[in-house]
Amino acid sequence: MRRRTGIPCALRRVRWRSQASKKAKVAAMAKLFESIGKLGLALAIGGGVVNSALYNVDAGHRAVIFDRFRGVQDIVVGEGTHFLIPWVQKPVIFDCRSRPRNVPVITGSKDLQNVNITLRILFRPVTSQLPRIFTSIGEDYDERVLPSITTEVLKAVVARFDAGELITQRELVSRQVSEDLTERATTFGLILDDVSLTHLTFGKEFTEAVEMKQVAQQEAERARFVVEKAEQQKQATIISAEGDSQAALLIANSLMDAGDGLVELRKLEAAEDIAFQLARSRNVTYLPSGQGTLFQLQP
Repeated sequence: MRRRTGIPCALRRVRWRSQASKKAKVAAMAKLFESIGKLGLALAIGGGVVNSALYNVDAGHRAVIFDRFRGVQDIVVGEGTHFLIPWVQKPVIFDCRSRPRNVPVITGSKDLQNVNITLRILFRPVTSQLPRIFTSIGEDYDERVLPSITTEVLKAVVARFDAGELITQRELVSRQVSEDLTERATTFGLILDDVSLTHLTFGKEFTEAVEMKQVAQQEAERARFVVEKAEQQKQATIISAEGDSQAALLIANSLMDAGDGLVELRKLEAAEDIAFQLARSRNVTYLPSGQGTLFQLQP
């Protein structure tokens, strides 16, 4: 009986030890996974912190740093990847490349004609003045500054010229607008690389008046041509009459000097010319006078 009871006890101890080892392995695996999870969480948190502490500035851009405690810093950050203090600092990115903008303006000329002008501007900010631009104007500085100063300068320049001068002296108008607008934009920290007038039209009444003036000028040119042509014809007639008068006078003088001999000479020349013309014709036979000529006619 004792031997029978000893065997099951040994089996139970083996089973217990096996179960204990399994539990230990499970506990060890659980601790390992827990450690891995904590490490992954720590890495994720650390990566998030590092990522929030980095920012990129692309090519052609600049950054201005806003600090929650010190405000806008005077440092302009260039291109590349940079560090900042998360939550405390915030980067504000500005595009410093030249960008185009069309500004339409309706104004009046010196002679009170309505003028529609469209100005094309190629602009960019001064990088060293970006903190001041961000503090005093804001990120949308182009929307706030360019339309107002363009309208102001265009109205001032166009008012110096009348409508006709705006057309004939367009290059001068464009140059004055460019000079005045460039100087005005400098006060706001902007650089204008190019300023050009792309569109210039007038009101309907002025356009119709210009067309009527052009038609009248064409009619005047046509009438002047007709007058000049008639004058030329008149001069030609006078010259021809003077020539005929001189010829008649010369003939009369010749008759007075030579008598009837000149008339007889002219008759002979005329008869000779007639005889020459008749001799060239095949159907005409010239019969000299004073000679007898027989014709044999067949019945």
